[in-house]
Amino acid sequence: MPASPADPLRASRPGRPFGAPEIRVRTGREGCEHRGMDHVLERLLVRHTLRLPVPPGPAGDGSAVALRFDAALRTAGFALSSPLLRELSGRSPETVVELARWALEAVRERVGDHVRHNTYFLDFPANVPDTGEFWLWCVLKGLEDPAARESVEAQLSAGVLNLLTLPAYGRYPHSYEELLAAHEELVPAAGDRLTVLHLGGPVGEELGALYGALAGSVTPLGDEHLADLAVLAEHCADGPQPAEIPVREIRAVVNRARLRAGAAPLLDTVTDVLRLACALADGDVTLRERTRFRGLSRPVRRALLAGLDGVVAGAPEKLADVGRHREAWKRLGERLHPHAYPAWPHAAQVFAVARGELRAPSLDSLTEALLAAGDVPGAAELLASAAPGRLFRGLDRLLRSAADEAGREAVLAAAERVAPRVAGRVVLSVREHLQNRHIGPGAPRRLFVNRQGRAWVTADTRRALPREVQRRLLALVDGETRRRLPAPGRLLVDPLMLDVALPLSGRASSGGFGVLPRGSVAPVDGELLRFFMYWKEARRTTDLDLSALLLDERYATVSWLSYTELTTVEGRHSGDITEAPDGASEFIELRLGAVRGTFVVPHVHVYAGEGFDETAESFFGYMLREGEQGGRPFEPRTVRMRSELRGPGRVAMPLAFRRDEEGRWHAHWLHLCLRGTPTDNRVEDHRVSLATLLRGAVEHAPVTVRHLVELMRESGSEVTEWSGGEPPAGPVTYLGLARPEGLAPGSRVVTPENLRDLVPA
Repeated sequence: MPASPADPLRASRPGRPFGAPEIRVRTGREGCEHRGMDHVLERLLVRHTLRLPVPPGPAGDGSAVALRFDAALRTAGFALSSPLLRELSGRSPETVVELARWALEAVRERVGDHVRHNTYFLDFPANVPDTGEFWLWCVLKGLEDPAARESVEAQLSAGVLNLLTLPAYGRYPHSYEELLAAHEELVPAAGDRLTVLHLGGPVGEELGALYGALAGSVTPLGDEHLADLAVLAEHCADGPQPAEIPVREIRAVVNRARLRAGAAPLLDTVTDVLRLACALADGDVTLRERTRFRGLSRPVRRALLAGLDGVVAGAPEKLADVGRHREAWKRLGERLHPHAYPAWPHAAQVFAVARGELRAPSLDSLTEALLAAGDVPGAAELLASAAPGRLFRGLDRLLRSAADEAGREAVLAAAERVAPRVAGRVVLSVREHLQNRHIGPGAPRRLFVNRQGRAWVTADTRRALPREVQRRLLALVDGETRRRLPAPGRLLVDPLMLDVALPLSGRASSGGFGVLPRGSVAPVDGELLRFFMYWKEARRTTDLDLSALLLDERYATVSWLSYTELTTVEGRHSGDITEAPDGASEFIELRLGAVRGTFVVPHVHVYAGEGFDETAESFFGYMLREGEQGGRPFEPRTVRMRSELRGPGRVAMPLAFRRDEEGRWHAHWLHLCLRGTPTDNRVEDHRVSLATLLRGAVEHAPVTVRHLVELMRESGSEVTEWSGGEPPAGPVTYLGLARPEGLAPGSRVVTPENLRDLVPA
């Protein structure tokens, strides 16, 4: 039901944007402290940790309000943990009400319940017409409309009809309130989702811990996490810092905050300075997209030039990195004016290299020269001494380029020697590469996914590596990973966590709720599968279309659901909406038992207008229901996943569903996008491309939690699979999809929210 303004636990109010001026911050050794009316940082904590920090306040009897708070949370599929409910019951009612206001908004936004989800067909999923019947009805309505009759008659005479010109097509024919009145309350079911919110510690400590975890991550962060880190860094820049910040783009975000706080940036390569300059310009710190540098203040210019000078003076060989981003350095030089600062002559050398006035051969050019000369051992030694990570990433090519067994042995020996100096995520990336390396008969394919999620599949034409070489490399990377993994003592594992892929790249996932990294597999338990998509245009009319493609075991098309096929195999589409100035939603429901085929592939097309990155908001998700639950088209407590729709492509593939040989369904997370066409993207035009990408993704084996668990078991850890019930006594390391209640103090918990912590450094 809609929120009632009279009820403080159900009323909603818009929050301020991140960085609002009402936030006042001071940092200290205990963490990050703040006060502010919009609770930006508390929302951020809930989003990342599902922990609710209770603010200090007077004691009192807040039990009645706390129970109302818990009841309101349950309508969105959330609940207070027992310790959190007890804590709130002992606080004043005013304290509980103020916390409940922002916390309810925060959790509803996580599952997509912060917007109004209307449907074109009022009774959806009931009474959805056949596509042809519906289009005919729209034509008749157009002929009845004096303003549209002449246009419709002309189009009918010409034999071509544009649906968008029909007044009854593409716009809601009823209000959201009328939709709510047409649907009965949702019948509770045992399968409804219930996500528990846990009691957090003091806000300062929680913020400091989250900042340390994000800043010290050994894997790159996605866009949402990187943006949240930028907010945290502004408030924690002069507080305790991680012992190491290994990921360079993360370091750039932290350096921007440190520079603004008057602290020295952390720089040890010239590229660190370039990334920092991009961060200051709100550009791309990954350096893959062009950044437009703005005018810089004198203090900032001095800080950047001083940092460059210090790096080059300490290690002149680092000038070799300039050539990789020569054009960006030229543009930055126009803003820094290095010639005006003779006190830093080493900084001026960077721009001399960029302009070609000073020679500093890059590591890549030196390596390529050795390979061109047939000196594979020399190339391996050069990389081993200068960049062990690049050696590991190039192992396949080096081994294939070796002329004989002696050359391959030299490459393997170099890899074994430098393995301890290679980042853990690179070691695991090599593991993933090797376990997907084709060694048998057949027609192998290679799946490529760039940092923006754009994907393509091509034939694997590489020469096979000898089996013995592969076995030796697998032993090397597994041994190195095993050496770095902690000894967790007793390891408690939710079996559903075993097939979750490790997040070795920040682009392997997207922001949202219940989202798992690309390649993860999870069971789907429920009779009715309902997809939903919401978007709100920012500047121009935008039409996004939700579709679902049904494929057989050979990836051939069986059928689809879209605005051109509203009904099929007991599936229903909620109706096409063609504009969203105030936001719009589309839904598809399928009864899994009626699906013919092996795969269900939901996807979103940009038919016209703004791309995913341009919309004010756009997201996708799915719900699971029992057969007779009823309820509104969107019911938050049935939501299993909601992911942001972002990326440069015009077709988004968040995930797919696959039926196994025993008839059970599983979700496969994809996080892929296709380039598509500028306009008029439809499922009919992309069936082959979607099927090709799906096959490449499904047949690609990621490194999963299961792999690390087996390595820890081999190292002597006691591993117990646990699906619930009474938790064991004593502290454990728990791996699961959600934090359980009742674990002993001192236990370590790893869930999808902090899965990156499981990747060894």
